[in-house]
Amino acid sequence: MASSSSSGLTFKLHPLVIVNISDHYTRLKSQSLPPPTTPHTASASNGGAADSSSPPPPLPPPRVFGCVIGVQRGRTVEIFNSFELLYDPSTHSLDRAFLEKKQELYKKVFPNFYILGWYSTGSDAQESDMHIHRALMDINESPVYVLLNPSINPTQKDLPVTIYESELHVIDGNPQLIFVRSSYTIETVEAERISIDHVAHLKPSDGGSAATQLAAHLTGIHSAIKMLNSRIRVLHHYLLAMQKGDIPCENSLLRQVSSLLRRLPAIESEKFQDDFLMEYNDTLLITYLAMFTNCSSTMNELVDKFNTAYDRHSRRGGRSAFI
Repeated sequence: MASSSSSGLTFKLHPLVIVNISDHYTRLKSQSLPPPTTPHTASASNGGAADSSSPPPPLPPPRVFGCVIGVQRGRTVEIFNSFELLYDPSTHSLDRAFLEKKQELYKKVFPNFYILGWYSTGSDAQESDMHIHRALMDINESPVYVLLNPSINPTQKDLPVTIYESELHVIDGNPQLIFVRSSYTIETVEAERISIDHVAHLKPSDGGSAATQLAAHLTGIHSAIKMLNSRIRVLHHYLLAMQKGDIPCENSLLRQVSSLLRRLPAIESEKFQDDFLMEYNDTLLITYLAMFTNCSSTMNELVDKFNTAYDRHSRRGGRSAFI
């Protein structure tokens, strides 16, 4: 497999594709897990004797397969959505009838979307993946391969997603089709940003508290700021080395650095301080009003309970209610 692609295509990947692949993998993995055994069923299967055998070895993680759809405008390929495929690993064959039916259904809803390639899961591209790749070449002569790595790596900061293209290389005198890596960027629209933000703020299934969600949110913000700081330091060291003459001066890179620096917020400006103080005061005011609302609600509940109790007592003594 070559290191990088030389096609010159620009790939834009939408978050919906990553969410679909992750959901497909999670569903298949949960369905492939064996049912939990209770002590009663274990003793019954062994004739009442205790099970002294070791637990079965864990099964390898399942692989999922599907198609990615989108549009191609010139040299820009934009991947919008995806759908599942029925694939038989033993025969390396696709269910063509299912694929054609799904393609027809998507064409009715998204007439401008075309099948751009396919997706799967795993740590790296495998030799058997070329069978699916070749099978889709009658639909798209140059399909793309989106690979999602489902294994958790806490030290990894980039998305575990890799996009491959296929190129024909001559190896040992024989032309062979191999996978090559391609760079991509994440492209979002307003609806996707709202959906991803909603998914990110969902409560965990184990009943995690709001404090846990806040800690996770602040940890993500801290990681993002830390990464931004490290990237800015890299640019700073590069500019210092260029100023000292350690590396040659390249005007194209300087223009790119200048463009990036213009995007950074000017936190020392007077306008930023005014906007920050205004937002900070608004936040404090909302917190203050929320506290007053909570106190008023608690007081109303207390008054209702007092009136209920006092009314019962007044019926005996002939007194009126407190409020």
